[in-house]
Amino acid sequence: MENIDASLPLRITPTVRALSSALRGKRENACESSRENSDRILFSETEKLWFKESSAKNLRTRDFLSPTTMLNTLYADGQVPPAVMSRVRSLRGSGVLPVAGGEVMCEGLRVRVDRAAAFRAVLYLKPSSQTQGCVVLNCPALHPKPNTATPDTLTLGQLRTVLLADHMGVLLRRQGFTVSYCPMLPEDCEMITFLQALGINWPKAPANWTNEEQEDKVQEALESSPYREREKERGRRTRERRKAEEGENKGALRVNLKRVFQEEGLLGYDPSLGTCTVHRDSVSHLAQLDRATASSMATALHVTSCQDEFRQQQIAVLWRASGATHTQRHLVCGPVKTLGSQLTAAQYLQLRRGQMKEASEMKYGDQVEGQTWDDIISVMTSATVRFELLSTVHTSPVTLDVQREGGVSTKGPRGGVFVMYNCARLHTLFDSYERGVEKGVYPEIPEGSQLDFSALKEEGEWLLLFNYLIPFSELLDQSGQALSCDGGGARVNIKTEQMCKFLVSLSKDFSSYYNRVHVLGEPLPHLFNQMFCRLYLLRALRELYHSALDTLNLPPIRQL
Repeated sequence: MENIDASLPLRITPTVRALSSALRGKRENACESSRENSDRILFSETEKLWFKESSAKNLRTRDFLSPTTMLNTLYADGQVPPAVMSRVRSLRGSGVLPVAGGEVMCEGLRVRVDRAAAFRAVLYLKPSSQTQGCVVLNCPALHPKPNTATPDTLTLGQLRTVLLADHMGVLLRRQGFTVSYCPMLPEDCEMITFLQALGINWPKAPANWTNEEQEDKVQEALESSPYREREKERGRRTRERRKAEEGENKGALRVNLKRVFQEEGLLGYDPSLGTCTVHRDSVSHLAQLDRATASSMATALHVTSCQDEFRQQQIAVLWRASGATHTQRHLVCGPVKTLGSQLTAAQYLQLRRGQMKEASEMKYGDQVEGQTWDDIISVMTSATVRFELLSTVHTSPVTLDVQREGGVSTKGPRGGVFVMYNCARLHTLFDSYERGVEKGVYPEIPEGSQLDFSALKEEGEWLLLFNYLIPFSELLDQSGQALSCDGGGARVNIKTEQMCKFLVSLSKDFSSYYNRVHVLGEPLPHLFNQMFCRLYLLRALRELYHSALDTLNLPPIRQL
């Protein structure tokens, strides 16, 4: 069996890179006439040399494929030199999946992974984490304008931004980032209780807490800012406009935002940003940002709805005018539309909870009562809401069916409910096994070093490892990588919908496997190795569920 470097967890990306390097190699035998074209492909698009398979059908014969069209581009008549084949077959490296073999077929060069070695490495070895940096997640929907938002004033679009900020916070922490949230909310306000019902532990400020000192500092910084508009700079039109306002804003502080983003070289801001009148709510917003970023040079990520984007850009540039030098990025969410009546965030949550309770009573009958079921219904409601609002690309609109007959279902692959149900099935399986151990039916699971993982031959087992357990760590890393990537603009696009889609896809494939394979078989010694290997796989899958659900602040349901 191939020795595996355990310094990094096995990953898809370094494997594809290593395969690309092996295939590229020394190209003396490459077709000279295609050298210019192949250089462009090899060195600017190396990730396209190979494709990771994901369907159950293709995984029966191969795990990675370099298609014939690519081989024809690289080598005369697509004939892969023996030296190249040798490099591919002996692939190794930190984080690289062990290769069992490679062969050229009609569809291209296909490679199979040493599956027993991969199972052992993934199920038995543990990766390490590292510190990355600091991020402040700013949620404009929760800032007072001028009053603190309440569940009855929070729109569904704004609720989407709060859920997204919460999800991003957990994802970034999992990658080693230090994360804080802005603004702090009064500990006795309605919004705190509402967010707690959704599993969100937003930072609280004592009831008598005040930020006036910091607000005064911000006000002074803006008054002395080089971007403050003086009377002589405003020009005739500004004076006429002020006169028409009959003194309403007489003496108001104004800052030229256009000058700020032009002279500071800020890219991606709305060119229509002009002169901004500084109101007290803006000063309060900036003071909260100053407080949240006081301890470090953190990146501020403003999570806002598309309706509020222009206003948040004003705040961001105004903050720069006050002297703040923090990197600022904007994560902008599309609108939330409803079919039927318009609902506030509080009404929406109440509706979904009522529908979840009705659906549970229809399925489980009179047993749906007491604190345990209240807790289950609360978690399932939160799961439904999160999957409905977070499963769509964050820049795209979300359309909700809020008609009562639309409802939620406890059956079928319907997002959050389906995911939580399959997580509960894993807990039920291990409860059954542990009861079997207590009764002496099964022995305890031995150490992984004592098992022969080549017993995992069922196609669904490799599919679960190759499509979910191995790629999961890279999925977690994507948000941090996108955040640190300098795309040259204010907006940042992060694939925030991928965790929900990942969990739904995982649940479909796990459900198919679970319905097809009898994990806890007959208590016969010659069957124990395969059973224990499957339990190792499903235990890792259970941990994966917990880890993925944790990024959505959803506790696992252990029984349904």
